[in-house]
Amino acid sequence: MDYKETLLAEGVARLLEIKDSDIRLLVLHQGATAIDRGVHIGGANSVVIPLVSLFYGGIIDVDVEQPTRPGQDQFVLSKGHAVATMAGIYADLGYFDESVLENSRSMESILNGHPGPVLPGVQIATGPLGQGVAVAQGFAMAGMTNPAFNVFAVTGDGELQEGVAWEAIMHAPARRLSNLCVIVDKNEGQLDDHTHLLFPMDRLGAQFDAFGWRTLEVDGTDYRSVWNALRSFVSGPRDGRPTAIICNTRKGYGSASAFLNRHKVTIPDDVNVREVEQQRRRRRARVADYFAYERRLAERGEATIVEELRACASGMNLRLDEGTKTVEPGERAVRTRRADSRDKQIRYDATMLPRLDPADKYEASAIVRNCMQVFAEDGRVVSVDADLSSTSGLQSGVGHVDQTRAINAGIAESNMMCIGEAYAALGYNAWVSTFCPFFDWKVLRRIAVGQQERLEDIASSDGWLSEGHGLDLTFLATAPNFETKTNGATHMGNDDTIVFGGIAGLKIIDVSCPNQLIGVMKWIMEGNRGLCYVRIMRAASAVLYPEVPAFEFGRAWSLRGSADSGVHLVSSGRGVHELMAAADILAGEGIDVEVIDMPSIDADLLADRLAGAGRIVIAEQNNGYIWNEAIRVAAERGIPLGQGKLVAINARTEQGAYQFIHSATYGQLLDRFGLTPEQIARRVSAT
Repeated sequence: MDYKETLLAEGVARLLEIKDSDIRLLVLHQGATAIDRGVHIGGANSVVIPLVSLFYGGIIDVDVEQPTRPGQDQFVLSKGHAVATMAGIYADLGYFDESVLENSRSMESILNGHPGPVLPGVQIATGPLGQGVAVAQGFAMAGMTNPAFNVFAVTGDGELQEGVAWEAIMHAPARRLSNLCVIVDKNEGQLDDHTHLLFPMDRLGAQFDAFGWRTLEVDGTDYRSVWNALRSFVSGPRDGRPTAIICNTRKGYGSASAFLNRHKVTIPDDVNVREVEQQRRRRRARVADYFAYERRLAERGEATIVEELRACASGMNLRLDEGTKTVEPGERAVRTRRADSRDKQIRYDATMLPRLDPADKYEASAIVRNCMQVFAEDGRVVSVDADLSSTSGLQSGVGHVDQTRAINAGIAESNMMCIGEAYAALGYNAWVSTFCPFFDWKVLRRIAVGQQERLEDIASSDGWLSEGHGLDLTFLATAPNFETKTNGATHMGNDDTIVFGGIAGLKIIDVSCPNQLIGVMKWIMEGNRGLCYVRIMRAASAVLYPEVPAFEFGRAWSLRGSADSGVHLVSSGRGVHELMAAADILAGEGIDVEVIDMPSIDADLLADRLAGAGRIVIAEQNNGYIWNEAIRVAAERGIPLGQGKLVAINARTEQGAYQFIHSATYGQLLDRFGLTPEQIARRVSAT
């Protein structure tokens, strides 16, 4: 850095310090006006210097008017507890009105205790720690292509005790994500003890180095140090390594009162009044220091540098008055406008999709592979596997067209899910896949929270998102029901639908037929389908639908018999094939049955059959997902269930308790739980 650049940088640091005071005052205002008078103050204060440097130091390139415009830099506040600092900055920049900062955490407010897409400019929901780093890595992977962009994530040393963060930290160098910058707020504290970490991280820089990162350790209490490190990332040479900037500071740094060093506090009035006055006093001193510096520059004949600093101040939303020697915040007007709608429909040549011989059998992974070779011709289709791509068909299918969009995250399912979310947030039709039991509930739940907030904002009359800005993210769950066979209880997908059925907004689909799978994939490629949990069979299966059905979520199909049949057999996935064989046996006994394939819950059909005269047998190779839904439908619609009206055959214990399933062959498992065609037929005959 030459002499003039040094003088300019020194002046910029003084301006950033003035902006620092403005943001801290906005944070205090949020605490004083929050519905619970609460704020996660310790981590919010320690991260002010990195965030002010990033957003006001000419580092990050964002479009405040159009935060969804392709090609702009991305920011992820992984340590979502520091939302108050981010919210203060976003209000100052014009993402939303300053009034949003008041009454936060209330039912009426869009400013929650953690950030999410209901807040303008925020791409994902964060709060569950460690996951934001992984999503940022997904953004960076997309940002390595055209149009290229940088990605910044702010995390904390306490947050880095979460395993998913290290899945991403390990993966990012392998992808040579030189456009990724992770800023670590190393404030040496956490919730249970704000004075030191419960798990020492004294060699954090060496740990990042060991994983292949370019690591910079800086004084996190000094704007010059932090800003220069950020500038070196943006402007310096790149060698394929992602960058970690470790900001050494302490929890609550920048507060006058030690009371504000804690993780979260309810600020008493006397503390707030005193803290506000001390921050204002500090600001006045910083303004005086800045003008003294300007005067020295003028005395040295550096008028050009003074002009450049005035331009920098304007870019920081600061108004300088030479006459009165004052610096005031600029106008905090809302600049963000509603995003243009997104066309999410995937374009492809339907004539190229596979045509199946009804007399043959097909593996689901082969169907996925062949379909994806067609769908992936549209550059918005992307897939992520986790070392099980042979069971999904995604990587070989998408990779046949473009291997940069056929990603394998290795044995890191949580990271895989976060990468998929990042692509979906950017408008891609994203698919992630692993065995049914391996999806991370905590990650799935956070993604679903963000999706719900997106949909709420789209539906709002004054939201910042518009049609097409929901997530199109499919969780392709392989080896469901009894498909894992001899792999053992930890791999058996008999409980996933029961567990994930409680995830709000998740569409659960259990595929029974290769042609049905093609129909499901075509349906998803129409766009705006949200979060879909699609279970596909592992072994080859017969074709139940002679033609590709026009799939509809919430619709079941009657494959045999009718509503007038005396018995209705209901299942999904592989279980439907056993029902068709059971129906043949029963037909030989003169018993008329209907076979219903219920890939997703059809509440109307269930209600119709429950209210009718026939008996209903729900036979499932899991812990009874459809059974639970049938009971719910009956209760909600006031349908009385007489003795023997509804029969369950599933993987629960004889007492009806949920359980995990022991290793066995497919035939042994069917026999153990009474799900062979012969056993189902005998059960029907006996009742």
